Amino acid sequence: MDRRQRIAIFTTASLPWMTGTAINPLFRAAYLAKGGDRKITLVIPWSSLKDQKLVYPNNAMFGSPWEQESYIGQWLERRIAFIPDFGICFYPGKFAVDKRSIIPVGDILEIISNEEADIAVLGEPKHLTWFHHGKRWKTKFRLYVKREKNGRLLAFLPKYLNSWVVSIYCHKVIRLSAATQDYPRSIICNLHGVNPKFLEVGKKIFEQLQSRNRAFTKGGYYIGKMELAGLEIDLYGNTEDSDRVKEAGNKLKLVVRVHPGRDHADPLIHDTTDVVCTTTAEALAMGKIVICANHPSNDFFKRFSNCRTYDDGNGFIEATQLNQVVAKELDKNQSMKFASISLNLQKNMEATPAYLHYVALGFETTRRAFGAIPESLYPDEEQCKELGLFTLTGRVGSKKDN
Repeated sequence: MDRRQRIAIFTTASLPWMTGTAINPLFRAAYLAKGGDRKITLVIPWSSLKDQKLVYPNNAMFGSPWEQESYIGQWLERRIAFIPDFGICFYPGKFAVDKRSIIPVGDILEIISNEEADIAVLGEPKHLTWFHHGKRWKTKFRLYVKREKNGRLLAFLPKYLNSWVVSIYCHKVIRLSAATQDYPRSIICNLHGVNPKFLEVGKKIFEQLQSRNRAFTKGGYYIGKMELAGLEIDLYGNTEDSDRVKEAGNKLKLVVRVHPGRDHADPLIHDTTDVVCTTTAEALAMGKIVICANHPSNDFFKRFSNCRTYDDGNGFIEATQLNQVVAKELDKNQSMKFASISLNLQKNMEATPAYLHYVALGFETTRRAFGAIPESLYPDEEQCKELGLFTLTGRVGSKKDN
């Protein structure tokens, strides 16, 4: 009997949508499976053709989940130095334009059999639990861990709705930074890591600096929102906003050149420096000078000697003039421990709110009041056909498993 630890990684995006919630879980699945002592399943959304047109760049389209799985596998193999050994499962999802996210349809917990349900790891957990109607995550999985991202909330109600669903569905909460919404039983820990290829670039940069050669000869590149004038800008990216960004640049009388998207480990931009986000960790690993705001979301990065922070416009100008990178050892003894939880007391306190959430989200009118996509309680016929699913009294299962 296979007694390996079984981990299911759920996320709300998949390639070719080049977003962190598509890429980071993919790499996480590959590297967790590398040693062979864990059985890893990456659970990602399947979008019908009409939603693919809204989400995927360059008119990328897939006629079936297996076609998309093949694309994902080829993309990954070009970026890692080993053959990944993990499974990919698709759940039916619909793209919510207002949330800029794919929302699950039906009870996606049925994708993983009870025998395989050891640990669940969720990216963008709010979007995976807001409208969930089915078996409880904590009942299904023996340990359920969520990674909280983009915690700045726009309204009073979502803040408390998030706290509610998180408290009844999550065993542990891992917040990437102090900038995200606080939750009960949460810790702050940046756990993404970086692909080894970025470290290889960093070694080359270090060798250049040791030889007293200039490491960064092509200026800098910026990732984020921009309000600058009098610049010539090269934009790299494939999104639905590319044309609008170019048009806005023209209105501001900026020279804007839009190019296809590139990984910032691409040799074309090895000699530039970097700013912000998931790319910040990768840029630091490459030895680049990173300039970012003095903000709680960047606390993790401040410990690195090639990270420069600023508080205002004058501070930014000063920070950009710093051009020396000093080697710095990280404290290997730094660690964070999860707080212990009294499971029996917790289950009793959560039973009632969990039941209320289940009942409320079982009605179309209530779901719409909460902001769910219309008719998203169960997959439609098109999704069932594409994924090889059938519906039986509202239950979604795979034909090949029944």
